[in-house]
Amino acid sequence: MLLAYACVTRSHLHTPLLPAQGNTLPWHSGGSLDSPAAALAGTTIAIHEDRQRLRFGFRLVPSTAYPFAAADLLFEDRDGKPVHVDLSRYDSVTFGARCAPANTLMLSVPTFDDRVSRRGNLLSYRTPVAFFACTAGRTQVDIDLSRMETPQWWFDMFKLDLSHQAYKLDRVPKIAIGTTFQSPVNIASTVVIDGLVLNGRDYRYLYGLAGILMTAWGGFAVWFFRRHAAALVTDVREKLQKDLPFVAYQQLSLEPHRDKEKAAVLRFIATHYADADMDVDRVVSATGVNRNKLNEILKTELGFTFTAYLNKLRLTEAARLLSESDALAVAEIAYSVGYANVSYFNKLFKEEYGCTPKAFRTACAD
Repeated sequence: MLLAYACVTRSHLHTPLLPAQGNTLPWHSGGSLDSPAAALAGTTIAIHEDRQRLRFGFRLVPSTAYPFAAADLLFEDRDGKPVHVDLSRYDSVTFGARCAPANTLMLSVPTFDDRVSRRGNLLSYRTPVAFFACTAGRTQVDIDLSRMETPQWWFDMFKLDLSHQAYKLDRVPKIAIGTTFQSPVNIASTVVIDGLVLNGRDYRYLYGLAGILMTAWGGFAVWFFRRHAAALVTDVREKLQKDLPFVAYQQLSLEPHRDKEKAAVLRFIATHYADADMDVDRVVSATGVNRNKLNEILKTELGFTFTAYLNKLRLTEAARLLSESDALAVAEIAYSVGYANVSYFNKLFKEEYGCTPKAFRTACAD
């Protein structure tokens, strides 16, 4: 249980990106504008980091049709060099946003596309985006990273088919939060981001747990089967040992009974038990012993009724044949010990030995 809990817990990824210091995914902040000319025209972006928040201010000047400014979280290695990070295990990003004045912003995640991207040229990277609104009050934002939209201008720039919407976030240089064409212009605006967290699942832990469970259950199944087989073999041996006095062929070698009636009854049953039409009347007719005396002999001598004793002899002899030879089919053995109905034989045998004749033969072989 502890192992399963640990694996399931570790499979849930929860990676905060704030604060930047000591982060699992190191990054540093940066700002970007739509073009160098935008800065000359007066568009500005200023980023202020504190311990738990990312705060940036901007002022858009409509020098172009769609002025743009963004705060960037630029990923880096431990030495501070730019790197691509693999975010493919994350399926969402959550954060709180405050905007003054109210604004509609976008979150973008540039990712390297083997067909057209060139390292260092972020304009060539596929850039899926998602839009969110925020006001002066804190807005909780939850963005599905698997369902963002790639802008049409990117497809048009590289003459790619618009239907090719699939993307992988396996080589991401940054995450950006920027303005949209609905953002206010000629107004100093402020955006505060807090609680920025990447969420996802690492299925390697679940696959590992599944492998461990399958191995454990497989081992248990093998152990259980072996223990069951061993117990069955032991039970068969005990039954065979216990039934030795009743084996039909041994009855023929018993010393003559002092009571001639007893000897006659036991010998007749032992020599004719394999006859399918054997019954009490036939024993009475052949031995001259009346029915009451016959039942008294069997009860006193062996503790059985006539039917129970006859079945005991037949089933014990069948067990001997099953244990000593696999040349005879189960049906042949059933007929040879006096059962004309194989299904009835199987039923009686299972009641007596706790398993089918085939399983009994397998256990004896083992």
